[in-house]
Amino acid sequence: MSANPSPVTGPTPLRDLIAREGVVKAPGVWDGLSARLAEQAGFEALCASGFAVAAALGMPDAEVFTATEGVDAVRRMREASSLPIIADIDTGYGNAINAGRTAASMRRAGVSAVFMEDQVSPKRCPVCVGDPVEVTPIAEATGKVRAAKDGLGDDVLLIARTDAVGDDALKRAEAYVGAGADLIMPVSKTFTGLEEWQRCHELTGVPLVASLTAWTWVEREFTDEAMAQAGIKVAMIATHGILAAATAVRDSFTRLTAGEPLPDVSGRYMAHEDFVQMIGFPEIERRQQQYLPDPEEL
Repeated sequence: MSANPSPVTGPTPLRDLIAREGVVKAPGVWDGLSARLAEQAGFEALCASGFAVAAALGMPDAEVFTATEGVDAVRRMREASSLPIIADIDTGYGNAINAGRTAASMRRAGVSAVFMEDQVSPKRCPVCVGDPVEVTPIAEATGKVRAAKDGLGDDVLLIARTDAVGDDALKRAEAYVGAGADLIMPVSKTFTGLEEWQRCHELTGVPLVASLTAWTWVEREFTDEAMAQAGIKVAMIATHGILAAATAVRDSFTRLTAGEPLPDVSGRYMAHEDFVQMIGFPEIERRQQQYLPDPEEL
């Protein structure tokens, strides 16, 4: 049973969020704690970021962790939060059959959407390497999109990500929509300006998804107004949370190994009582009492 049960009404479904005016913003999370923090901060959806999940395992975003580990991470997020989850499935972890099975596994884990890229497997995070990444031939990539959609069914959205550039990316985006993709996700290196994003939206006729990755031009230039103009309905803030966490932990550990007194270092943390509240101790205590005998009956 979840330690954080959904409210009676539940969160707004992802489809309904996308149908509203404005952009759905989904922070990158990697486990139950980060999912809980995102929900408490007021976000309405989560991005199960492959970059962040890999980093939490001590690995680079190079499709080193397995599909099973990715699904397990999503299950931990689902346990901690009732928000819609948009899950990264990298390349689908193989051919079309693998992609369909991975998508189906994510559906059973409770996601609202997945995004799959058209790189060759194993993928390479495009913002982590200097040279262009290699993409799968368009016919094969389109078949994988179709297989992933078959694995998801009608209830879970498929976001087809392309790591191609320019006209090739536009051609692929149209093909992926024809194969069943519900939304298209160019990456920061796909296009060089907002006008190309807008053209992609017009050609495909579906909403776009942007990853506002730290250090990239889209992070700087994609304001809410710019995204609305380009047809972007989902903005995933995929890398910021894990970078913030790593920065804070590294700073704390470095100060400790440098000899700073423990009280001086911990003085910058959230208060213990605030953490106890955030992690849900009072709710667990309240629920535990429901299963204990009434003292008056003993």
